[in-house]
Amino acid sequence: MIELARDGHIATVTINRAERRNAVTQEMMQELERISREFIHDEQTRAVIFRAEGRDFSVGADLQASPSARPAASILMRRRAAEFGAQLMRSMQEIPQPTICAVQGVATGAGGCITTACDFRIGADTARIGYGEVKLGINLMWNAVPICVHLVGPARAKQMIMTGKLFDAATLERWGFLDQMVPLADLDAAARAMAEEYAALPPNSVQMIKKSINSVSGALDRAIMHMDADQWLLSSLTEDYKEAVGAFFEKRKPTFSGN
Repeated sequence: MIELARDGHIATVTINRAERRNAVTQEMMQELERISREFIHDEQTRAVIFRAEGRDFSVGADLQASPSARPAASILMRRRAAEFGAQLMRSMQEIPQPTICAVQGVATGAGGCITTACDFRIGADTARIGYGEVKLGINLMWNAVPICVHLVGPARAKQMIMTGKLFDAATLERWGFLDQMVPLADLDAAARAMAEEYAALPPNSVQMIKKSINSVSGALDRAIMHMDADQWLLSSLTEDYKEAVGAFFEKRKPTFSGN
């Protein structure tokens, strides 16, 4: 479901679960984390593209396969499992090489988080991106909040995260979330062209600059966001969470009580 291909100095990581709209499972998360860590030891790759097969980049976590849908052995182990998303995000952000995400269709929840973990984002003109967690009665996890704030600023980050809406590519390009918007037919070519541009530059300099900029812009991110797994643990125990998940599977509008 996660495929890795190399062509010269460019590597491409593909999410390939199109029959489920690339809904992300725990196994897919673990594979993405493993592949991301391997780039630290990869001397030949100079740019990495993240993309997906099918109509959508990813509709988020697969709720039918989610650990939260199954009884856990203890609160302790639920909390540890909830922290893995942040570990995945760090592994992607710590890839030494420049990373480019090519986004088509819907990217929400886990799909939106993976998108923001990359250095650059190119969206098809049909792309719609957002964070739908709030509609399930939970917070945005994976330490993704500060990354969104860095990209679009506090007010727009609040719009994206608090409403759970999907925002169109033209709006996100204007906000600075997307670096480029292209016709869907040109998406892979545009990502490849950007990758080739960075791959042609001196790799030592490029990778040191990336690390420095990430360190400056995200200096306090982990210190502030250490609690998002705890927030999820709390919110996942609420009646609103149960109502939201039930409404999702029953295809009806939820009614929230604040409990």
